[in-house]
Amino acid sequence: MPFVAITSAALLLTACGSGSGGPGGTDASGVAAKADEVPTTDVVSAVRKDDAAARLLPAGTTSLTVAVSVGGTPPGTTYLADGTTLTGQDVDFTRAVARVLGIKLKIEQASFEAILPALDSGKYDFGASNFGVTDERRKTIDFVTYVNDGQGFATREDSKLPKITDLKQLCGLNVATGAGTTFEATLEAGKHVCADAGKKAYQVQTYAESSAIWSSLQQGRSDVVMSTINGLRYAVAHQRGLKFLNEYHRLDVGFAFKKGTKLAPAFQAAVNRLLSDGTYDRILTKWGTTGSAIEESRVNPPELKG
Repeated sequence: MPFVAITSAALLLTACGSGSGGPGGTDASGVAAKADEVPTTDVVSAVRKDDAAARLLPAGTTSLTVAVSVGGTPPGTTYLADGTTLTGQDVDFTRAVARVLGIKLKIEQASFEAILPALDSGKYDFGASNFGVTDERRKTIDFVTYVNDGQGFATREDSKLPKITDLKQLCGLNVATGAGTTFEATLEAGKHVCADAGKKAYQVQTYAESSAIWSSLQQGRSDVVMSTINGLRYAVAHQRGLKFLNEYHRLDVGFAFKKGTKLAPAFQAAVNRLLSDGTYDRILTKWGTTGSAIEESRVNPPELKG
């Protein structure tokens, strides 16, 4: 979820922490997540087709391919105990929307940083990996929003770090985050604040896997982690020795499509249908993310500021 683009990598930046997990997923310290820690409530199968929403699809649309990145820990995309079935908040929303529209869904795993660039080529019809809506991204990507998440900070329980309201508070520290994310973009774009204040710059440590991020914090190689608000809250709730510092910046999150897509009106109608029939609340309750609720789905809203 980028606020400021870093060169041509802007497409790769997401509100979602990147990383991959093996079967069963990985918890905040890189250990395989216990099966009973992954919610299994069925909140999708009761969803019925909405003919009005389905009529908004381009003629002849009967199936779509979605790309998802497996992040390893809920509420992000992870695996059930069988080691093959994908689950997570994004997966539930995607499957629920498909049921509203009456279409078949092919879910393909992809590396987080590869999804947005692949949309323009038609390799995938859309992406669903907690992609934050930013003004830079909206130049080349269309979004249909379904939740609100954002950027936050967490650290070790014994840390004296206070709530992070200004990046100058990070000066001289090592900050761990996901490679190719909006967190990396924000940190890189803000590095000058330390020099401007006559202080030592903070170091941005990027990792491709979420387990490596948390290991760096636990082992003292980094001082603080910047990641998704919901992901951080989950990690702190399920791992000893961690504490959530604060929310830093909120962003709308949406399904991502290539620019000029004809699918946006149907997806927007489908999300709004889920909002009205109670499915939306059930999905957020399942994943413990009720604080990320939106009132209505929007197409390409401007980036949230402040």
